[in-house]
Amino acid sequence: MSNLALTLMPFAPPTTAPADFSEETWWLSLLKALFIVLFLIMSVILALWVERRGLGRMQTRPGPNVAGPLGLFQAFADAVKLLFKEDIWTDKAEKFIYFVAPSISAFSAFMVLAVIPMGPNVNMFGRSTPLQMADTPIAILYILAIASIGLYGTVLGGWSTRSTLPLLGSVRAAAQVISYELAMGLSLVSVFLVAGSISTSEIVAAQHSVWWAFALLPAFIVYFISMVGEVNRLPFDLPEAEGELVAGHMTEYSSMKFGWYYLSEYINMFNVSAVATTVFFGGWHAPFGLSYVPFIDFNSGWWGFLWFNLKMWFFFFCMVWIRGTLLRFRYDQFMKLGWKVLIPTSLVWLVLVATLQGVRMWVTDSLLVITGGIVAVFLVVMIILWIFDRPEPEVKPVGEFDPFAGGYPVPPLPGQQLPPSPRAGLVPAATVATDQKEVRDE
Repeated sequence: MSNLALTLMPFAPPTTAPADFSEETWWLSLLKALFIVLFLIMSVILALWVERRGLGRMQTRPGPNVAGPLGLFQAFADAVKLLFKEDIWTDKAEKFIYFVAPSISAFSAFMVLAVIPMGPNVNMFGRSTPLQMADTPIAILYILAIASIGLYGTVLGGWSTRSTLPLLGSVRAAAQVISYELAMGLSLVSVFLVAGSISTSEIVAAQHSVWWAFALLPAFIVYFISMVGEVNRLPFDLPEAEGELVAGHMTEYSSMKFGWYYLSEYINMFNVSAVATTVFFGGWHAPFGLSYVPFIDFNSGWWGFLWFNLKMWFFFFCMVWIRGTLLRFRYDQFMKLGWKVLIPTSLVWLVLVATLQGVRMWVTDSLLVITGGIVAVFLVVMIILWIFDRPEPEVKPVGEFDPFAGGYPVPPLPGQQLPPSPRAGLVPAATVATDQKEVRDE
């Protein structure tokens, strides 16, 4: 059949082949590397405007509206401010590590997108090349390794300042990343089992009929929560909690040293969004309604680059939306969510997927669907019963207490009651002061 007939054939099968690097050359790889750097920098500039403008609309305030039309030049103004801001550091800092730490974070952030497929093979300067710089059989493991190396920039930056708050912020960041990388890695393993590969391009090719976000919904939910915690965004920004740590590991940094940390944070937001798009949202594949449009293959050529960017920006905007909606967790709540909810959920789901993959070897597909449906209904029923049938913990009241007994204010524990406030008009101020003095004397 001629190429013209295949092109005009209605409902032609979409282009879903893995990346083909047979015609790749060194100068094409160099051009792709330069493009990735420029693409990430320009994406961060646009992301700053989108986030500030979006949060302004969510919080009923204008947001950037002075620097340029609609505040579009605000990010450029911030960049100029960082370049010309006074560069300071502490006298007791470990100078070499202090200066190198931001570079480690920025370098690691730029490395992740090298193995992310942004589109299928296209014709570039007379050669067929995929919109992907490189691919390996263990591309996802490479991404997890690079993300772990980026943590060194945060930990070393907080330690090298020889200051208390940056050190505490870096320790928090280490505990946070370790906890949520475990859940994130376990959520990705179920995708490896179903797709049969760890290569990013092959994972994308395996989603030509169904995206793993729908087929492996629990794994996708765990990954989405983990990726927000991985990049220290609200409600999980405990390493940079300005109410407790001023700015965490970045407290003693200024000028472009602070700018590298700032840049790496936003690049990492795009990195985790790109991984979510690649692993769970079909990568550069067109949305379902456009995959089988007659006469047009929306999965070929430069169309894939458009779909990839739309999906990646969707996840980025979700993180902006979450920041404008939720409050910061307490640290104990945050660690409890990671270790007692996300990791056990990932383990249970991984065992279930592995079991179903083993069962597929000796049962028919129809029986597998029926079995999977029965198991899913059973799990949903068990979760509902567990949520609604849990007995309420008994809280024994212990009476009133003095929140200033230790010399500084403390919140009440479960069962404790604060004394009446004199400003409420219920008890005279003199009576409250006398009662508190008697408690302290006892």
